[in-house]
Amino acid sequence: MPKDYNGSPKHYNQLESKRNRLTWILGVSGLCILSYVMGAWKNTVTPTNQSETYSKVDCNAASNTGGSSSTSSSSSNLDFSSHHSLEISTSGGIKEFPPCDMTYSEYTPCQDPPRGRKFDRNMLKYRERHCPTKEELLYCLIPAPPKYKTPFKWPQSRDYAWYDNIPHKELSIEKAIQNWIQVEGDRFRFPGGGTMFPRGADAYIDDINELIPLTTGNIRTAIDTGCGVASWGAYLLKRDIQAMSFAPRDTHEAQVQFALERGVPAMIGIMASQRLPYPARAFDMAHCSRCLIPWHKY
Repeated sequence: MPKDYNGSPKHYNQLESKRNRLTWILGVSGLCILSYVMGAWKNTVTPTNQSETYSKVDCNAASNTGGSSSTSSSSSNLDFSSHHSLEISTSGGIKEFPPCDMTYSEYTPCQDPPRGRKFDRNMLKYRERHCPTKEELLYCLIPAPPKYKTPFKWPQSRDYAWYDNIPHKELSIEKAIQNWIQVEGDRFRFPGGGTMFPRGADAYIDDINELIPLTTGNIRTAIDTGCGVASWGAYLLKRDIQAMSFAPRDTHEAQVQFALERGVPAMIGIMASQRLPYPARAFDMAHCSRCLIPWHKY
């Protein structure tokens, strides 16, 4: 191939194109600098005398604005009167409900065992909520047990409850080996035992902590299925975990009544055909030590 020399036409064309490109760049840069200088100079121009400055301000602007606002406010009529009312008739007086008979001292309207026995036993549906019809409603106040006392305050209530508030010794006899509850004079004592944790709920929770960290703050809420007297939820409170305990009303009466007397959140309920009244992901942990639910069937 022929070699290009400095005096060749090709080399001359390359130099000419570079020169033109450089000229365009310098020209555009110069125009940008010139426009910037002109703009800065125009913005820094000051009036020649003080009277020129005052002439640019309308002295009547403020007064005109105030006058228009006052005129508009006076012309608009604001109505502050109420346009709705509720008439309360006091001619009939206040309706007072009499107390129910003492046989209803532990009556729970939607958890009535005689009514529940009328329903299907499949999936334990008869232990679900079955509220009374209008014809079965009681228009009386459920009385407290005859010798009801103010419950113990927390944290003492975790371990003690008055016997007169829950006059049932059946659990202390049937669950004596499992160490659920003990009767000591006029009160119940809760040693913290359970069906699946005879060494106590505290030791049982420590075993869980070795598998699932409970002190990192990742678990703040828990649900306990078939809670018994809710010792598991009671001992979780000192670990800053709030547990909702629930159990059905079965042959041991309402076990959650012991939980409520202890100051532990609890409700009567069962996992059957009805969904629990909580949204999805409401709890960080679910616990079921011995709930006897045939999970493989449903």
